[in-house]
Amino acid sequence: MSQPLKTASDYAERKSRIGSYWNPEDPEFWEKEGKKHARRNLWISVPTLMLAFIVWQIWSVVAVRLNDIGFQFTQSQLFTLAAVPGLVGATLRFIYTFAVGKFGGRNWTVFSTGILLLPALGIGIAVQNPDTPYWVMLLLAALCGLGGGNFSSALANISFFFPKKEKGTALGINGGLGNMGVSVVQFVTPLIITTGVFGAIGGEGQVLADGTKVWLQNAAFIWVIPIVFFTILAYFGMDNLPNAKQSVSEQFVIVKRKHTWIMTWLYIATFGSFIGYAAAFPLLLKSQFPEHVSLAFLGAFLAAAFRPVGGWLSDKLGGARVTNYVLIVMGLGAAAVMYFTTEKHFIGFIVSFMILFIAAGMGSGSTFQMIPIIFPPKEAAPVLGFTAAFASYGSFFIPKLFGWASQNTGTPITAFYFFIAFYVVSIVLNWYYYVRKNAEVKC
Repeated sequence: MSQPLKTASDYAERKSRIGSYWNPEDPEFWEKEGKKHARRNLWISVPTLMLAFIVWQIWSVVAVRLNDIGFQFTQSQLFTLAAVPGLVGATLRFIYTFAVGKFGGRNWTVFSTGILLLPALGIGIAVQNPDTPYWVMLLLAALCGLGGGNFSSALANISFFFPKKEKGTALGINGGLGNMGVSVVQFVTPLIITTGVFGAIGGEGQVLADGTKVWLQNAAFIWVIPIVFFTILAYFGMDNLPNAKQSVSEQFVIVKRKHTWIMTWLYIATFGSFIGYAAAFPLLLKSQFPEHVSLAFLGAFLAAAFRPVGGWLSDKLGGARVTNYVLIVMGLGAAAVMYFTTEKHFIGFIVSFMILFIAAGMGSGSTFQMIPIIFPPKEAAPVLGFTAAFASYGSFFIPKLFGWASQNTGTPITAFYFFIAFYVVSIVLNWYYYVRKNAEVKC
């Protein structure tokens, strides 16, 4: 039996793409071999994760249009359709978290990307018939949750490829550009539904009250070919790392770690806010400033764009410091949104909400930079997925909380009192455990 390779030079002599030696903390190995493989896997992971987010958040834009094309759902039912993918996706992330260690990063990426065809095809068929029962719509919304699970496995996988000094940037790029799928679907959908691009294959269009014709099924069908393409690309272009395999029981030790739960709270405050606001924002904008609903994509776009910035700044300044600043900005931004909504001042509302989105995006990057510093590599990967799983519930609870506030207080803005209180607690936790002079873990 051959002995494990010990050096980058030994590795370079092998004919296979990745041998039995993988150590990105070894400078020679990283420069000669590791970097090129890590970057290739990263740049394939990005579009597969973006597609996952697109499918996950399709309902945030489709729900806005359902009643316009003949469906008769209540406002509460529409908020629920936008929220259910978040509930399912968050729950699946607990499974996806441990899948990379169990099955391998390449194997799981291929499976988790290919299965997105189910909701993409199903939604495209169902929205063409206004008599489709609500339970069918709920089932399809739940299938969109398959896309929500991918984030945990994608970030856990990529974390194994990069050295600690570059993890913040790499995870920020993967997460940030992947998160961009939310804004992509919110931007592309209003454009793609205006024409029958698929001809007879795509089905008939639907007529709006003003006589305009739309093809809402395009919002789902447009992603079928990209899903197929990137599933194939992942199969041929990604790798299973030799030292990433772990049993579920080995990974599950993270639930005993105090800092797992603290970082989970902080990631709920940052990413949970981002994905929750992104899911609710189209409906929220339509209820408050309906003439500006076309701007619904902007918040998710800015949050995703600034996530890599948060990771990069954290590599330079320290993740805990960056997290502290963004949490303060999020609290102030939420208060400003409340004020300008009450005053019915659109410019103030949109600017404040965009600041809130940007801060949440940067905080998503900074908190994920902290985790590989706090935990050893084989624990950091499942912790990344575990915290992401809990934070994803934000995409369910935040739209539901807005819906509850609208129904019981007459305005969705009441929900922000809960969010601000959460941010205050998060600031205290982050400062006490990671920022202050005698903090347990300075990072």
